[in-house]
Amino acid sequence: MTVEANLPRLLEGFFTERLMHQRQASPHTIASYRDTFSLLLRFVQERTNKAPSTLSLQDLDAPLIGAFLDHLEQGRGNGPRTRNTRLAAVHAFFGYAALYEPGASALVQRVLAIPSKRFEHKAIAFLNDEESEALVAAPDMDTWLGRRDRTLLLLTVQTGLRVSELIGLFCQDVVLGHGAHVRCLGKGRKARCTPLRDDAVTTLRAWLDERHGQPMDPLFPNQRGKPLSRDSIEHLVSKYATIARQRCPSLEKKHITPHVLRHSAAMALLQHGVDRAVIALWLGHESVETTQIYLHADMTIKERALARTSKVDVPLGRYRPDDELLAFLKSL
Repeated sequence: MTVEANLPRLLEGFFTERLMHQRQASPHTIASYRDTFSLLLRFVQERTNKAPSTLSLQDLDAPLIGAFLDHLEQGRGNGPRTRNTRLAAVHAFFGYAALYEPGASALVQRVLAIPSKRFEHKAIAFLNDEESEALVAAPDMDTWLGRRDRTLLLLTVQTGLRVSELIGLFCQDVVLGHGAHVRCLGKGRKARCTPLRDDAVTTLRAWLDERHGQPMDPLFPNQRGKPLSRDSIEHLVSKYATIARQRCPSLEKKHITPHVLRHSAAMALLQHGVDRAVIALWLGHESVETTQIYLHADMTIKERALARTSKVDVPLGRYRPDDELLAFLKSL
């Protein structure tokens, strides 16, 4: 009995129907899923000598998916985070395929049962107020590029916008005057507004006057008038971090990326007593739990909590061994 090569049909439907039409996934999400399946199909082709267009869903069984995940870590040197991101894309596809291939439910369940890999969560990196000020002051204000870059850095440090959100800003997204704020489209295509401090309002007003852009022009263009790329923003942050280190030696030991500036904005809010729920809204987090990482990273809050505690004055008692069975369990 010939097995239908149904994978191309299912994969095309997953991208066009599920991701683009139903979920209205962002270009970034679609690109991430596309890269996942490009890697997976090449891996399967090498393993099975079958062209991707001739594959069926049954060819992608759990052992093969597991081997692909191992290949990502061992063959390509990817970390657990990347492995888990690729697995999430595979899980999403198999969840979609289950609706159209009920006969493959056992196969789908086995793939969906592949767990994410646990990994060590490192403490987040962030800049304190002095370090942030040194970075924002680094661009040369005598040049057009310097004024653009200073505006971008100040906005990022204050609002905590993601790189994708900065790239997507248009001139019309900046609202000055009473209730000044910036509008952006975040993850999941969710729009949000972030308020602006007076210094950011002044800097943005000067930049918009110089920019002379139309409402739908990019807020931060390159010299050709096009939106800055992700690589361009990462490069300029790295460049100004090198300059800022000359003024602020504490930056020497820190690797500064655009996402570190996002963390810095969150930490500044937290240290000024802003509630976690408000910070989650400010950053565009799906859940307040995501904001929990900043509590773990903030030593200032922990030190204040420690200062409020008092020494417990409890007399030491005589040691009494546990029950033998409890002692055994405790020793494990």
